[in-house]
Amino acid sequence: MTAIAMPPADDAIMARRAEIAAALREMVGDDGVVAGDNELRAFETDGFTAYRFVPLVVVLPQTTEEVSKVAAYCNANGIPLVPRGAGTSLAGGAIPQEDSVVICLSRMSEIIDIDYANRAATVEAGVTNLAISEAVSDDGFFYAPDPSSQLACTIGGNIAMNSGGAHCLKYGVTTNNLLGVTLVLVDGTVVELGGKHLDAEGYDLLGLICGSEGQLGIVTQTTVRLLAKPEGARPVLFGFQKSEAAGACVADIIGTGIVPVAIEFMDKPAIEICEAFAGAGYPMDVEALLIVEVEGSEKEMDDMLSRVVDIAQRHDVHVVKECQSATEAALIWKGRKSAFGATGRIADYICMDGTVPLGQLPHVLKETARIVDEFGLRVANVFHAGDGNMHPLILYNVNDPVEAQKVEECGMELLKLCVDAGGCLTGEHGVGIEKRDLMLYQYDKRDLDQQMAVRAAFDPKWVLNPAKVFPLEARGSGSVQAA
Repeated sequence: MTAIAMPPADDAIMARRAEIAAALREMVGDDGVVAGDNELRAFETDGFTAYRFVPLVVVLPQTTEEVSKVAAYCNANGIPLVPRGAGTSLAGGAIPQEDSVVICLSRMSEIIDIDYANRAATVEAGVTNLAISEAVSDDGFFYAPDPSSQLACTIGGNIAMNSGGAHCLKYGVTTNNLLGVTLVLVDGTVVELGGKHLDAEGYDLLGLICGSEGQLGIVTQTTVRLLAKPEGARPVLFGFQKSEAAGACVADIIGTGIVPVAIEFMDKPAIEICEAFAGAGYPMDVEALLIVEVEGSEKEMDDMLSRVVDIAQRHDVHVVKECQSATEAALIWKGRKSAFGATGRIADYICMDGTVPLGQLPHVLKETARIVDEFGLRVANVFHAGDGNMHPLILYNVNDPVEAQKVEECGMELLKLCVDAGGCLTGEHGVGIEKRDLMLYQYDKRDLDQQMAVRAAFDPKWVLNPAKVFPLEARGSGSVQAA
């Protein structure tokens, strides 16, 4: 994951770029193609940022028909095609290759239809996550998945990575709120999967597409589920003197059968970072913090919180702070959702994304501290505790090659820890470049061969996002090959 500085393009690359750009302009118009060196650098990386590669060309289609033409052209000419939304991917999923065309769907940003009778919204792939909820809020509805980057991230990217968010404990992640997609296959064929009905017929191809990281097709339009806003919502802060106690409390809450809308975890470094940024009123004399939010009527919330407080007290809770106003609730969530940006103010960091069984949270938190300490690094833990989705932020100096190497090795050890604890490599960020070499740690060769066979059935020449997800050396022979 070490940052790489790229040399200027040579004459052969420039000639190739000009040829491809000219062909693409015929499909999408002059204003839909980016081919200048300086302009292309805006697309050389994503939220992962460890690698930087300038693509050959960037194309910005405005219709499904244009996407179809671009896909067919790249497939026919063996040009790698990398789908991109807002570029907020945290695993390198949208980072281009130097010989690739990036197809960015940011101009496809229309909300096409809002259908309250069927509780569904149909939108283009470039619509931001938050824009969907804003469009229906006045009518008492919302779109449930809420990544921290929801102000910027697009629904197409959310589908590619099966994104989650703080409130997905109760409402599920993207796949649980996805009803249908318009999908452009690698040869330009346009297919419709699902729709406004609650369950699609036949094989669950919609479930296969969600989380496929742009390797099976390009989503241009989607229909998502809308939910009615709850009668009320109330977050409560719980402070603990040990991270392991907070982890054990989470497992007991879920094990009791209580399902709050969200359970978020912060350790002391994360608390200090977020409080300095947001002034959220977090307790500063604790080692770990849980944000537990419940929904419903006042009576329902009172009952649920009473039970949650009883459980927390069995784990020696040090602080119980119940939200008293809408303003205070907004601040509590502002602090949590600003965690990544606030951390970036004080240090470079990489954000890992592994998931573990809830019963393993105390063990994994303890081992995380030990591993990071052994590497001589610092970590701020902030994550979706209710579904065991870990997000350790490992702090380092990106300009120090020694620290950059350490942070890469440390991150890999933390992901292995998640797998060893019975979990998996990713909860919502995807595999991308970051974790592709660890796929062999979680899966054996037969597992990977089967996954790659499915991938190759959609894209036999491996044109779509080809350098992601699967270890480069793991690709077999026959139909399972890189282009």
